Amino acid sequence: MSQKTIFTKIINREIPADIIYEDELALVFKDINPQAPFHALIIPKKAIATINDITELDAPIIGHLYVVAAKIAKQQGFAEDGFRVVMNCNEHGGQTVYHIHLHMLAGKAMGWPPYQDKTKGLI
Repeated sequence: MSQKTIFTKIINREIPADIIYEDELALVFKDINPQAPFHALIIPKKAIATINDITELDAPIIGHLYVVAAKIAKQQGFAEDGFRVVMNCNEHGGQTVYHIHLHMLAGKAMGWPPYQDKTKGLI
């Protein structure tokens, strides 16, 4: 990926963000346009444009993003109530920044399908 994304600029501290977690592989910050009471973005520090660009060598990084999600859920106090993590891919998938990232949403019951307000019943 030759062009810097907004996420690369956040990682490099070239632009500000409300960072809530950081380690050697990942950075987590609050979304500037939250879609739930809690909405954060979990990004790898390695620039990977889309899910289609993930390789076998990236598997540890992708797994680490989910470990971080679980850690954030516990720290923020919503692990037991539940939360949603979503990774969009390309235009039809809703991706707007071409640096993979998990959207972590919590603080309310989530509808299913995601674009509806009703929740999915238990089977």
